[in-house]
Amino acid sequence: MSLLNLDALRNAPLVAEPFQHFIAADVVDPAKIDTVLGDYPRLAKGGSFPLSSTTGGPLFDQLCAELQGEAARTVFAERFGMDLTDRPTTLTVRGRCRLKDGQIHTDSKTKLITVLLYLNEPWNADGGRLKLLRSGASLDDAFDEVSPQFGTLVAFKNGPTAWHGHAPFEGVRRALQLNYVVDEAAVRRSERRHGLSALVKRLNPFAKAA
Repeated sequence: MSLLNLDALRNAPLVAEPFQHFIAADVVDPAKIDTVLGDYPRLAKGGSFPLSSTTGGPLFDQLCAELQGEAARTVFAERFGMDLTDRPTTLTVRGRCRLKDGQIHTDSKTKLITVLLYLNEPWNADGGRLKLLRSGASLDDAFDEVSPQFGTLVAFKNGPTAWHGHAPFEGVRRALQLNYVVDEAAVRRSERRHGLSALVKRLNPFAKAA
């Protein structure tokens, strides 16, 4: 039985300006929160970990496989009007947020589409809520905000105006980040960067690698 609600992705309103994006709720059935979170990798450190460096349970593995699967690829291609047929993907895993995280930025030019699937209990903190921004000047220049609670997904087309960030938060903040990238070289660079960071964190409990 599928974990991803693809109809939620198809039916979420697509916003064109200042950059193409959509926000979908209940992309994963809220009734499955306990079982899915029970299978989520236990990550003691902040930062992004490549999927290959994490170990989760069967529902976590299934969710990652569906997120990277052809059915989801077809939906994202249709929603953003892009041919993603031969575009490889990267998938990174986050379990904790650090106070330094969330600074305003746009994603690298090698990323075509960014997808963030949040998997947290109901979110009550002011920090940690992703803000979609009109510019890179301030978090106060937000035109939309995404609460990172269970099953909420935000997807956007990358570009020079796709500014985003969030106010500081420290603690558990689970997210899967899927990216469709330009080529396999971008995949290898991502794996090297996040893989090295994950290794440093495992070897050094006081590491501050990004």
